[in-house]
Amino acid sequence: MRAAVLFRERERLQVVDVDLAPPGPNEVRVRLAASGICASDWHTVTGAIPSPTPSVLGHEGAGIVDAVGDAVRSVAPGDHVVLCWAPNCGRCRYCEGGRPNLCSVAAPALLAGTLASGARRLTYRGQPLYHYSFLSTFAELVVVDEASCIPIRADVPLTVAALVGCAVTTGYGAVVNRAKVEPGSTVVVFGVGGVGLSAVMAASLSGAQQIVAVDPAPWKRELSLQVGATHAIDPHQVDVESFVRDLTGGEGTDVALEAAGRAELVALAFTVTRRAGTIVCVGVPSSGSTVALPGPDLVRHEKIVTGSLYGSCRPRADMPRILDLYASGRLPLDRLVTRTYQLDDVNTGFDDMLAGQLARGVITFGDWS
Repeated sequence: MRAAVLFRERERLQVVDVDLAPPGPNEVRVRLAASGICASDWHTVTGAIPSPTPSVLGHEGAGIVDAVGDAVRSVAPGDHVVLCWAPNCGRCRYCEGGRPNLCSVAAPALLAGTLASGARRLTYRGQPLYHYSFLSTFAELVVVDEASCIPIRADVPLTVAALVGCAVTTGYGAVVNRAKVEPGSTVVVFGVGGVGLSAVMAASLSGAQQIVAVDPAPWKRELSLQVGATHAIDPHQVDVESFVRDLTGGEGTDVALEAAGRAELVALAFTVTRRAGTIVCVGVPSSGSTVALPGPDLVRHEKIVTGSLYGSCRPRADMPRILDLYASGRLPLDRLVTRTYQLDDVNTGFDDMLAGQLARGVITFGDWS
């Protein structure tokens, strides 16, 4: 099969023919229909997110089950599935406590370059390749652990379903699962790429009365208004704190979400949030960065500062539910797909992403996605 391989950090990906072993016990082979192009993949290219090479990147995909290994029971050939980069064991304290995204078995091995089982199924010219985030979706086929396959309805476009594998679930879940946004509240979202736009949609669906999108890109601000934001401001032209204070009668926002992965924005999010409000950190800042917050206010204002990994989701429950909401017209997820690419154009997709031209770029495989 063909796959996009990162042979060494800081190099362009190369689309080459690789070999994929058949699925072993508790593994599933999926023929990919679509794979999103995410900034996390690029951070691996640059070395900001350390991951072993040579590897097949990609972690946001959807497709159709092609074959299953022994003991697989939850999916069968022909099933439509979203791929989940946070498989869970179902037995550790986090899984049993309803926090499977923090699974103590899978989470520590996320960037080890293997499947969750520790196996590798990819080779190039007889030499093993590493997997990426348990998935490696920049390829025509993948072999993944059964726990990474989430069955979905067959009547939604797989280009849209692919984004539920990462960006959508991350943004939606930060609002619904972590912040628990209530009707009538005010929400400020810093950074409205794929994740931030998903958060805007979820806030609107949750009944937020005022939703402020903060982003320097004019077209992203305009798109945010089309999918649910009530206000969109350029932080280089507007004082964000003053704007939010004026909008809320001096109180501040109920919820602030930082989706850009910039440490300095976490401090700003804290500043614009009212007493007893919630700040949700969604974007991952660069390694080694720190956030400075006013110590006395942490006590006196009782603000909640929290992270949200993968939307604090329960994949088998949340991902199908999100696609049900899309199918009913309540979440316009198709608006996230800015441009589609062929696998050979994966580097162009990264270039467009870095140029700020994409909410989400999607690689499609064949004409059936």
